[in-house]
Amino acid sequence: MPTINLSSTDLIVMVVYLVGIVAFGLYKSARGGADEYFLGGRNMTWPIIGLSMMAMCVSSSSLVGWAGDAYSTGIAVFNYGIAGAIIPILFFVVFFLPFYLRNKIFTLPEFLEGRFDARSRYYLSSVTILGYTFADAAVTLYAGALMVQLVFPGASLETVIWGIAILAASYTLIGGLASVMWVDMIQSVVLILGSVVLTVIAFDKAGGWESVMTAAPAGHLHLIRPVNDPSVPWPTLFISLPLLGFYFWGLSQAMVQRTLSAKSIEHGRWGNLFAAALHFSVFFVMVLPGLAGRVLFPNLESPNKIYPTMVFELLPPGVTGVVVIGFVAAMVSTLSSILNSAQTLVTMDIVAKLRPGMSGASLVRTGNVAGLVIVVAAALWAPRIHQFDSVVKYFQQLLSYMAPPVVAVFLAGLFWRRATGTGAFAALISGLGLAVGLLVFRDATPLAAWNFLYVAPLLFVVCLLVLVAASYASAAPSEDVVSRYVWNPAFFRNETRALVGTPWYLNYRVLSLLILVVTSVFLWVWK
Repeated sequence: MPTINLSSTDLIVMVVYLVGIVAFGLYKSARGGADEYFLGGRNMTWPIIGLSMMAMCVSSSSLVGWAGDAYSTGIAVFNYGIAGAIIPILFFVVFFLPFYLRNKIFTLPEFLEGRFDARSRYYLSSVTILGYTFADAAVTLYAGALMVQLVFPGASLETVIWGIAILAASYTLIGGLASVMWVDMIQSVVLILGSVVLTVIAFDKAGGWESVMTAAPAGHLHLIRPVNDPSVPWPTLFISLPLLGFYFWGLSQAMVQRTLSAKSIEHGRWGNLFAAALHFSVFFVMVLPGLAGRVLFPNLESPNKIYPTMVFELLPPGVTGVVVIGFVAAMVSTLSSILNSAQTLVTMDIVAKLRPGMSGASLVRTGNVAGLVIVVAAALWAPRIHQFDSVVKYFQQLLSYMAPPVVAVFLAGLFWRRATGTGAFAALISGLGLAVGLLVFRDATPLAAWNFLYVAPLLFVVCLLVLVAASYASAAPSEDVVSRYVWNPAFFRNETRALVGTPWYLNYRVLSLLILVVTSVFLWVWK
């Protein structure tokens, strides 16, 4: 990394920004019961939902990763934005979102209980809470601390970790989801605008668009890659990335909780479509700068250093401070989102189930305590992560292996009326067994030579077969459950009638089609 010497202007900007963002989060705190605390009063509008979703996706680690991948292997990393984000979001908007909002759920495991039974709810809640605490939150704290240490090398790792944890908890525990989403909105705007400034400067210093495109190595400007490509082989655009992307955008509590806060189904849909459209900005201001970085800094020892290097080398004083604190605040924002979702899962899926009839105030207090325990546990675990790099790597692999069975259960639950609680639970448990087995023994199997993106659809098919077999071996669900939770063509016909006379710019189907057309043209241009 280059020597980091921030000016006094940068430092002042950083302090003012941090104080301002915490004060703003506290100002937007929830003032009411469980709905207000955990779901923002179910009154959020589409711009806040869309920008909050983008903030959850566009973390500082994502900025580093996108630019780093573009620096080393080219633009193929943006396939995660197309097949892994835009397409899954459109699918989610059309099919799943209405069922989530009409059933007024707090959590996705709650949806599983409604469609199947409590076993699946407890399983998914427990696994997600553990993952959020000891993987997502702890890794976010650790990565954030490393970033701060680049700016303040004299600070100890533990001190910085606790500082970030306290910063995130300061408004999250008090303000709930409303605070998190409003801060996310500010973070998203700051990161996008900061990235625009950096992109313009980087391309100017590199000689302009033509110079950067000409200097890119062969193959770096193509999204469609060969079958044996080590990064993103083309078949995975159809069989893998949509599956994993749907898990992130449609089945992740931290992401979907923003949609659950929508004031109406329409605002939920518009917010998701807004987030999908914003993904094109990612390509131009967060991926392409990695290509400009190859021209400006061709000999970096690690591709992941390109974005921080450009920030500290190219930006003027004051702007550097905004982008640096934006990096740190983005991690704080990600941590607050994880923390709020974990609070919701503990409170609504476990405590409220064990103690039914709790008042809204009691649920909020329970959420406060749960959040405090979770953030303390994550902060205590985070410093130990550097001692167990391989464990963390394999644990992240385990999480990616666990996505296919969850996707199989939700898809079967919505589209197959014969799917049963026994079938769903069998699929989840068998998926867990397969994930653990692959984590431990994959190198001793033929799958060791496979790109991990090819493994995900295989797991999906196996778990789906288990679900089908176990469902046929158990009693069919009741008609009441089927009518509330299973999609049928009548929903589509009823919506068609309801949309008659709706202006095109408010019609989610027209907007979805427009985004799909733009995506197709984009793929053709950069194929």
